Amino acid sequence: MPFRYRLLLIVSLVVLAFDQATKLYIDNRFALYESVTVFENFFHITYVRNKGAAFGILADNAFRVPFFITVASIAAIGIFWYLHKLGDGQKLHVLALSLIFSGAVGNLIDRIRLGEVIDFLDAHWYQHHWPAFNVADSAICVGVGLLLLDTWRQESTKKKAT
Repeated sequence: MPFRYRLLLIVSLVVLAFDQATKLYIDNRFALYESVTVFENFFHITYVRNKGAAFGILADNAFRVPFFITVASIAAIGIFWYLHKLGDGQKLHVLALSLIFSGAVGNLIDRIRLGEVIDFLDAHWYQHHWPAFNVADSAICVGVGLLLLDTWRQESTKKKAT
């Protein structure tokens, strides 16, 4: 099995297990909207459910569940196809796409199972809150950041070569 598929499998297993385990723990141990302070005025564990996309976009739309399931499925298939096109030497790219894939699948599982996503990581500065998120969201953000970093690095290398 080529490196890119082994990495995708390993990252997916780790991220999905951690994502689903943390969501299951929060769902079983916390009441909806219950919050526990981790760092005062900075970080709480707060149980919320997100019916929409990032920042609650489309939360009240009647077609949201089929829409999000379709979009996440297409994204996962697209990432898998793109991974197939990459060479084994593009390790950071493969890692980034594996994280994005894993995060998309983690939230897709919630949407299929619950019709919404469990969020619980609540970062804030006093009363200024970032929307709550979860492990899958974190994997997607880190993956996108690594993808941008790797793309920038490749572009810098190309400019130096010319």
